[in-house]
Amino acid sequence: MDINKVQRFIEQYDLLARSSKTLVALSGGADSVALLRILLSLGYACEAAHCNFGLRGKESDRDERFVRQLCDQLQVPLHVIHFDTAQVAAQQHISIEMAARKLRYGWFEDLRLQLNADAVAVAHHQDDSVETFLLNLLRGTGIHGLKGIRPKNGYIVRPLLCLNRQEIIDYLKELAQPYVTDSTNLQDEYTRNKIRLRLLPLMEEINPSVKNSILQTAKYLNDVSRVYDKGIEEGKSRVCIPGGIAIGALQKEPAPEALLFEILRPLGFNPSQTADVFHSLQGTPGRTFVSPSARLIKDRDFLFWESSREETGKPVLTLKEHDYTPDFVIPRSKDIACLDAGKLHRPLTLRKWKQGDTFVPFGMKGTKKVSDYLTDRKFSLLQKERQWVLCSGDDIVWLVGERSDNRFRVDENTRKVLCVRIIGEEEKGT
Repeated sequence: MDINKVQRFIEQYDLLARSSKTLVALSGGADSVALLRILLSLGYACEAAHCNFGLRGKESDRDERFVRQLCDQLQVPLHVIHFDTAQVAAQQHISIEMAARKLRYGWFEDLRLQLNADAVAVAHHQDDSVETFLLNLLRGTGIHGLKGIRPKNGYIVRPLLCLNRQEIIDYLKELAQPYVTDSTNLQDEYTRNKIRLRLLPLMEEINPSVKNSILQTAKYLNDVSRVYDKGIEEGKSRVCIPGGIAIGALQKEPAPEALLFEILRPLGFNPSQTADVFHSLQGTPGRTFVSPSARLIKDRDFLFWESSREETGKPVLTLKEHDYTPDFVIPRSKDIACLDAGKLHRPLTLRKWKQGDTFVPFGMKGTKKVSDYLTDRKFSLLQKERQWVLCSGDDIVWLVGERSDNRFRVDENTRKVLCVRIIGEEEKGT
């Protein structure tokens, strides 16, 4: 194999610089061993990083010993870390594969910063890109999932994407360079292994050059995606509002469901959920859709979302009593309510409003349902959910941040004024 093929690929995608340090992810498998040997042969300054995930018992320890011996022979600095991957997966309620990925790449980035390395080189090759294409196709994906694996993603670089698995094996044979084999790669318990061991061989029976066909399709879609992304960004600018989507504007787009998918995908919604959301657009308000990271609510004219990590706790209030004198000026701010202290029953309570709540809006005489008031104010469903009320006994005295109750207003008979103020975020830490 001509290793200059790798050098040309590195230069084409501007992956590495010989003048800088490269951190090489070294598992001990054929692809990672080949990556290290090729980069060293091309003159790159390398240090190696090995993760022992503790998932295969003695085999994991065997891999670590092999990596240590290899780096010692090649005089390459080696960094090793041990993870309790199974425990992390259980604690975070994620798969073993996902836990290992998060741990691996998190440590790589910490180590890269510690060593002041310019890049982390990982050993993905063409066969991995083909498998990723098929994996995403089976799971359901947009155009981005069908581009294969990118040569560069931030500080992560993949110099071997110009080689297939057989070229890598042949290269190691030429060097008489041993490597270790992960026994789980020979099993088909995991989806990717099923693709590698069962699906791809079947596809090759139909078309022996199917891998090349998939790689060419992925390359084509990579170019097409640039045009697609430009159109999506323009569409987003026409339909998105702060925290949501204007339904009417979305429905006027040439491909509204595709645009909706690209807007909701970063929020954790999968294609099936996006289809459900799209079909709900003509329906009645109130439907809620939940992803692992966000919640989406269908309102009358808008789709609103909020992160599941957003804090929507109680507002923090301060209460201060004043004598009501002729020179007392009532502040004109929605964040402050001035109430007649003599009309209140203590202690005051703070709660979310509920269906059936009524109050007498300031300046009015008759009661009004809180739900009707919020609707008149054109509150979205999310805004309604976040509305708090301050109560004196069973009576609402203030829709917090909105309007006080006229029954507790300051008048000519008032002797003491209770001023209730919302503390802003900047004040909470002081």
